Amino acid sequence: MNARISNPHVELEERYCAHNYAPLPVVLSRGEGVWLWDDHGRRYLDMMSAYSAVSFGHAHPRLVAALAGQARRLAVTSRAFYSDRLGLFLQRLCEMTAMPRALPMNSGAEAVETAIKAARKWGYRRRGVPDGQARIVVCRGNFAGRTTTIVGFSSEAQYRDGFGPFDGGFDSVPFGDAEALEAAITPHTVAFLVEPIQGEGGIVTPPDGYLRRCREICSRHGVLMICDEVQTGLGRTGKLLACDHEGIRPDGLVLGKALGGGLLPVSAFLASNEVMEVFAPGDHGSTFGGNALSAAVGYEALGLLQDGELFANTREQGHRLAEGLRRIQHPALREIRGRGLMLGMELDPRFIRARTFCERLMTCGVLSKETHETVVRLAPPLVIGSEETDFALQAIRDVFQGLPHHHA
Repeated sequence: MNARISNPHVELEERYCAHNYAPLPVVLSRGEGVWLWDDHGRRYLDMMSAYSAVSFGHAHPRLVAALAGQARRLAVTSRAFYSDRLGLFLQRLCEMTAMPRALPMNSGAEAVETAIKAARKWGYRRRGVPDGQARIVVCRGNFAGRTTTIVGFSSEAQYRDGFGPFDGGFDSVPFGDAEALEAAITPHTVAFLVEPIQGEGGIVTPPDGYLRRCREICSRHGVLMICDEVQTGLGRTGKLLACDHEGIRPDGLVLGKALGGGLLPVSAFLASNEVMEVFAPGDHGSTFGGNALSAAVGYEALGLLQDGELFANTREQGHRLAEGLRRIQHPALREIRGRGLMLGMELDPRFIRARTFCERLMTCGVLSKETHETVVRLAPPLVIGSEETDFALQAIRDVFQGLPHHHA
């Protein structure tokens, strides 16, 4: 496509921005609900939600009102002082998740880094692990962010290439294998960090009962179970948290993305009093984490979830989307995975690569993005309705109908 050459906005990004992304050739200028418009006025259905950050849709009126109203009053002072917004936000967050305390940050990666620091210090102070020897078990295929500590335990070669040395302290096991977790635990193991569904890994879902089994193993060995729900949390799978589907409560919880209502970055690490008590003033912090503007938006975003209507809609539309996808009969479609409105289509690259599929979807008025070259993610805002879901399904069917039934 020649948009990179002919569009002045693309040319400016290509000229001045580091080439650390390969965007689809569309220039977006406006969003409302589940719809996006490009700079030529063409409308697209958003089937990605900015990796779940726009779970409430674009420019949700209640969230925009909260943002604007708070911006006129007070935005950022740092946590050198109290504000009249943060306590209310954290109270709502802790009460809804049944976690005693929260430490507010900005990005999901920052919240994961906070979880790692908390788990290590808890291991040294509470478990008696020798200083500098704490270990954390992670899963292959994980994605928890882009910081050097986090990419150090990634199993994706590109995420690590050229960015070492890494600090170590992580043991990797297969995702979905509870026995492998138990085998990896040593006297120096302080935590198990896991995504209930691996998002960037390809919308990979573990076997039923996996999280319950991991919870039992961690409890028996005195190891913290930390669930990274940056993508899966806050209704994305049809419940407040993905771990709610198995009725378990982790020792630590990482939230982000949707917590900012699609308007600004808001994240948090939540944990028990015992874990949070390892932090003293000066141990950890963030200039912007917990600012009044973020707290006001986060408070309102959580309020949108309290009546449960979005959870019900997510389950209904997720079922409608998944069933519609499963009715597509084409050899290029290998598998449909996921839960709620976090779905992935695994494609056979001998027919079409996921990037090409997304480019063709774009011409049909649907925007999404590939992951791991063979998976198209389908994760629209949770406010999507049946008409929009059917629009997406028809676009997907149209792309498949344009493919041959025999691979090259």
